[in-house]
Amino acid sequence: MSKSPRDEQDIGHMEFLLTLRRRGIGDQAVLRAMDEVPRERFVEAEFADSAYADHALPISCGQTISQPYVVAYMTEQLTVRPHHRVLEVGTGSGYQAAVLSRLAREVVSIERYRTLADQARERLRSLGYDNVDVVVGDGFAGVPGRAPYDRIIVTAAAETMPQTLLDQLTDDGVMLLPLGPPGGAQHVVKFTKSQTGVTRDNLIPVRFVPLLAGQAQEL
Repeated sequence: MSKSPRDEQDIGHMEFLLTLRRRGIGDQAVLRAMDEVPRERFVEAEFADSAYADHALPISCGQTISQPYVVAYMTEQLTVRPHHRVLEVGTGSGYQAAVLSRLAREVVSIERYRTLADQARERLRSLGYDNVDVVVGDGFAGVPGRAPYDRIIVTAAAETMPQTLLDQLTDDGVMLLPLGPPGGAQHVVKFTKSQTGVTRDNLIPVRFVPLLAGQAQEL
């Protein structure tokens, strides 16, 4: 008997969780969040069958939804706790925000493309992720009116560390972002802020779309 599309998706989901564990994701809260969020609801319909494959997929406005391992890895490195307020820069389809919503008290997510922001807001609302607030704006500026944040995650690559975002981070806060030029070598970098300064740790190599200044004029 041939497998139904639903059976194929269930198998893909199980393999996706096994892949995360095999690649070193060990935080049970992160694994539970990745398990709970239906990734197929955050990809374009034509890619639903590939939703749980471990690679990035295209979404609207020339953007991408990151591969599951990178989402899980960055979430684990962010060390989100239930009392935390998190700022996400680059909402995209809303997938990373949904995962964070299972771990944090509140998630504020900023997106420069109104189309993506509106779609993500509706998608998150329909799925019951009520502790996520999606706003349209310039990711480099963050959302200072809601600062400070315990954690900040940037899901597009900057060439230098945005000081405006670091300024919105609490003492003992953590900011995670990809750093590097478009099309060049990029790494996830972890900044930890304290009263005595900021420490930097270079983590895994990645490939992200560039973080662009300003709010998009179209879309």
